[in-house]
Amino acid sequence: MEHQTGLEMYCIVDEKNKKLRYGYTTGSCAAAAAQAAVRMLLSGEKTEEVALQTPKGILLHLLIEEIQMSREEVVCAVKKDGGDDPDVTHGIFVYARVKKSKEPGVHLDGGIGVGRVTRPGLEQPVGAAAINRVPRKMIRENVEQVCSQYGYTGGIDVVIEIPEGVEIGKKTFNPRLGIVGGISVLGTSGIVIPMSEAALVASIRLEMEMLVKNGAKYLVITPGNYGQAFSRESMDIDLTYSMKCSNYVGETLDMAREMGVKGILFIAHIGKFIKVAGGIMNTHSRNGDSRAELMGANALRAGASVETVKEILDSITTEQSIDILIRDHCLESTMEEVLRRVGYYLEKRAGDQLKVGAVLFSSVHGKLGQTAAVEELCTRIREEKNDREGE
Repeated sequence: MEHQTGLEMYCIVDEKNKKLRYGYTTGSCAAAAAQAAVRMLLSGEKTEEVALQTPKGILLHLLIEEIQMSREEVVCAVKKDGGDDPDVTHGIFVYARVKKSKEPGVHLDGGIGVGRVTRPGLEQPVGAAAINRVPRKMIRENVEQVCSQYGYTGGIDVVIEIPEGVEIGKKTFNPRLGIVGGISVLGTSGIVIPMSEAALVASIRLEMEMLVKNGAKYLVITPGNYGQAFSRESMDIDLTYSMKCSNYVGETLDMAREMGVKGILFIAHIGKFIKVAGGIMNTHSRNGDSRAELMGANALRAGASVETVKEILDSITTEQSIDILIRDHCLESTMEEVLRRVGYYLEKRAGDQLKVGAVLFSSVHGKLGQTAAVEELCTRIREEKNDREGE
């Protein structure tokens, strides 16, 4: 019988009515391998399959391969399956190498094929392995859970290795970003959703239609997981009628206008919506980047020095650009320019019948500002909530 991962019921239907199956991230592979390796280290028995709870809420059942066991150390791997959205990491093995440590706690690092951060401004500090925040949390929680099950209170060293990552990393943006020696261990949800463009746009339309049929006149829309988390944790706003639009800002505005939606409030990370300040309505990186160029142009217009703008143009992330603007005391004036341009292009695409605004935030510095229409939209969303509760 074929192994069941738990993803069999999940799919997206593309424009040709073909079902595209889900996959799982390198982060999920690393967490599952680490869980299995620690279990084998503490029990002395082979583990051939583990259950992994993903941040998405989907429970995965993943096979453990390439097992090497000794009294001091265990190494094992999980094979990456990107579903029907295969990228350069599809089919590779993600290994976890674990051993006991005299120092308490879980000590995580990257080995061969996992990139190393060499420039500031990325999610992890210079010198750290390029294992992003959510995979780090998944690995740590899974290791701690197994240690608790076996009553082990000592320390554990975990090294994630991806031998094929050495060559694969050269084909990615990592060297340009300042990540050398391999690939990054990624994933915010633990799950890979197929990226058929037509299917994604169709799913956005379907969700919007459902919200409108349920009475929504004003929508809160975020591009992805970061925006949703910020909305929940930092915005005093009703999220009953909220949804994600991925990279499809323009298409989302078009379909909202068609459906008679009265207003949209976007809540977005600056790294995504700085592109909208240049009139870019599909924010996927394959359609162009220009984040540093747009930030630099708006900073110059706001009065920043040429030296500051040159630094921004050399930055590798928008968070790094924000740090430069804060240091040179021109963040507020630059954000005013950025938000003015974002508001202009959103309103131009939305037309007269659809009120639209945006709140932009930084993962490090929080809310950066809002466009002119946001205050009115927040009022309308509150009124809609009150009307709904009064029925």
